[in-house]
Amino acid sequence: MNWDVPAEDTDVADATDIGTEAVDRLVGASADGEDQAVEAALRPKSLSEFVGQERVREQLDLVLKAALARGATSDHVLFSGSPGLGKTTLAMIVAAEMGAPIRITSGPAIQHAGDLAAILSSLQEGEVLFLDEIHRMSRPAEEMLYMAMEDFRVDVIVGKGPGATAIPLELPPFTLVGATTRAGLLPPPLRDRFGFTGHMEFYNSAELERVLHRSAQLLDVDVDPAGAAEIAGRSRGTPRIANRLLRRVRDYAQVKGDGHVTREVAAAALRVYEVDERGLDRLDRAVLGALLKLFGGGPVGLSTLAVAVGEERETVEEVAEPFLVREGLLARTPRGRVATPAAWGHLGLTAPQHAPGASGQQGLFGA
Repeated sequence: MNWDVPAEDTDVADATDIGTEAVDRLVGASADGEDQAVEAALRPKSLSEFVGQERVREQLDLVLKAALARGATSDHVLFSGSPGLGKTTLAMIVAAEMGAPIRITSGPAIQHAGDLAAILSSLQEGEVLFLDEIHRMSRPAEEMLYMAMEDFRVDVIVGKGPGATAIPLELPPFTLVGATTRAGLLPPPLRDRFGFTGHMEFYNSAELERVLHRSAQLLDVDVDPAGAAEIAGRSRGTPRIANRLLRRVRDYAQVKGDGHVTREVAAAALRVYEVDERGLDRLDRAVLGALLKLFGGGPVGLSTLAVAVGEERETVEEVAEPFLVREGLLARTPRGRVATPAAWGHLGLTAPQHAPGASGQQGLFGA
């Protein structure tokens, strides 16, 4: 049976609408004030210290070293990928490796071309301008950025109407580092002006364990290899989440134990915080539980599923679903949301014979 599948269920909501909710989750990839403060202390200062993203690091190292050898500013750099993978850290490393100061701003903060002109006109020669969430910049500012990146000049419009005058303003050579979680929203003319584009991948468990051991040293946390492996396995492939879980496990170990983080201590701590062995939290399990227990595994419409778990439609679609889909626990189909056989197994349930993807059935998941 198809449960309430409105046409708009296939639309992608704007991630900015649910940013606050995403920050509230222990396994959310967005950073709040506490995370940002801790990240500043844990952030690597050079490419040699940066863990993971081997291909991006190798390519970026060549770009920066070649620019230094020429005595020139580096090509403009674009980093794309999910939140928490190290885009901001790499932007700061670009400035450090080039021995240049860095100016930090974000797309939402630049709503008028004049805002961008003020920033660009105050840059020093060789300075790095880091523009986070670059896809959210206003269109007039975006069009001004084209000329600034390519010709190092901008035209400042003075006056209005027929009497308006364009005053060309020369800019010193600078390096723009852009970061985006939604590279598909960048217009091709802007993407083409970046000399280097690096896509950030999710980390594997071994890489996250290295991140955790480094962070544990800096935070003075006593964690053994098995404890780090337990935390890494629940971190959704994201260093930011791994560091956040490490801090919560540290708290548990100090209050309930002797401060030493073992596998058993890490597992017990994360049970308290409702993060299971695959990194699913309360919201994720609520979505899967409703899909399996109330709707027999689907297909079910997004709006109906959101009502069943007591959350907003955008929260389910943009906060819970991406990880469930990536883990192979849920599928988005033209008929609605459908649970995979792995979802039944993860919640310890037996899939009924009629469930999508059940053994012997041909349907949404192939023959």
